[in-house]
Amino acid sequence: MSHAESDAYFNFIDEEVIWADIARAKKADRAEVSAVIEKATEKKGLTPYETAVLLKNTDPELDEAIFEAAISIKKAIYGNRLVLFAPLYITNECANQCAYCGFNAKNGDLDRRTLNNREIQQEVAVLEKLGHKRLLLVYGEHPRFGADWIAETIRDVYSVTSDKSGEIRRVNVNCAPLDVEGFRTLHEVGIGTYQCFQETYHRETYSKLHLAGKKADYLWRLHAMHRAQEAGIDDVGMGVLFGVFDPVFDILGLLTHCNQLERDCGVGPHTISFPRLEPALNSEMAYNPPYPTTNHEFKKIVAVLRMAVPYTGLILTTRENAETRKELLEVGVSQLSAGSRTYPGAYSDPKYDRPDVQQFCIGDNRSLDEVIRGIVSDHGYVPSWCTACYRLGRTGEHFMELAKTGFIQKFCLPNGLLTFKEYLEDYASGETKKAGEQLIRQELETYDDPKRRTLLVDRLARMENGERDLYL
Repeated sequence: MSHAESDAYFNFIDEEVIWADIARAKKADRAEVSAVIEKATEKKGLTPYETAVLLKNTDPELDEAIFEAAISIKKAIYGNRLVLFAPLYITNECANQCAYCGFNAKNGDLDRRTLNNREIQQEVAVLEKLGHKRLLLVYGEHPRFGADWIAETIRDVYSVTSDKSGEIRRVNVNCAPLDVEGFRTLHEVGIGTYQCFQETYHRETYSKLHLAGKKADYLWRLHAMHRAQEAGIDDVGMGVLFGVFDPVFDILGLLTHCNQLERDCGVGPHTISFPRLEPALNSEMAYNPPYPTTNHEFKKIVAVLRMAVPYTGLILTTRENAETRKELLEVGVSQLSAGSRTYPGAYSDPKYDRPDVQQFCIGDNRSLDEVIRGIVSDHGYVPSWCTACYRLGRTGEHFMELAKTGFIQKFCLPNGLLTFKEYLEDYASGETKKAGEQLIRQELETYDDPKRRTLLVDRLARMENGERDLYL
């Protein structure tokens, strides 16, 4: 097989097909847009072309119908649960030269730091004292940080136990793509989701953005999820970076990637992230995105993704400000970072804003407790740190099978309530605890499964008496 033939074989992103879908979608009339919205409410997903039809719609009235459909789909699948996590940056050393990132290897003004074992454990202890149970470990992409070293840092995280309700229960990882053996090493040490973003699926733009380092290899990154799945990691997280190229093209590229992964591995991504470019030290592009995305466009992206991949978790980070996050929660977001800081050693650092060390600027600087109080008071959502499915083997294709039959709902809300109760007992401020206890009472009053409600009430009482880490 020649180099050109090999490239064509491995690059399953057909740009001509994507552009053709976009061009055809521009011609969709009101009736076709309405038909796609109606199809989405069946919760069976959308094709890339149908997704383009919604994204290219310019009728404000139909946009409102898109938002209403997304809200309905989210409520039907996820109820009023919202999973919370925090990123933990292990190193900002990086060998890549990415035009949009503060960690760029050529950025001589960035203060480089890699946490040692003791510093990692110190950061974890701080996060546990705040109430976090789920972490996303973030690593700069440097060749000296191989799979064995990453596995050691994961073991460091899992080794820390707080004096209240215990340890970190799920560690997800965002690191450089590895070979199959490297991914197998991470799987063996007990990671949850492996997360890696293609940034943009447009090959020419990708090459212009990634000037040096292993990340410049488009196809190596594109097939990272396939290698992770081959290694046994059946929960993977994908995403694109909005602002660097045409957002509709990249969403269709993302969905093409999802579909290919499902065909080849039996299951698509567990989560999708959709970060927007935010200011970063010495990155002109980060301050002036070539393809800026308005708040309305961004809201529509989230809503349409919820319609296109209804059972996939959608992750919103603290790149966005509190008001934007509040709005996006309603139309599709199911996972939220809170109290985040984006540089190594950040949680032990008394300062909040450190452009000399952080990857990008934070938009929502509220504490975890403040975010939780807003989730409860403004939305009536149940904050959840549940890891029961992961710990009981309900992951990957098995999880999706349960989710699509509605069976998973019987576990998610009660387990979410139990983790929330744990937070209220051990970490919440007085005001947050009062609001949270009221929400739990309301949820119990409307819970429609008497047998499961009895089990839930029993476990809640046991938690008040000091037991922890209870789940169904």
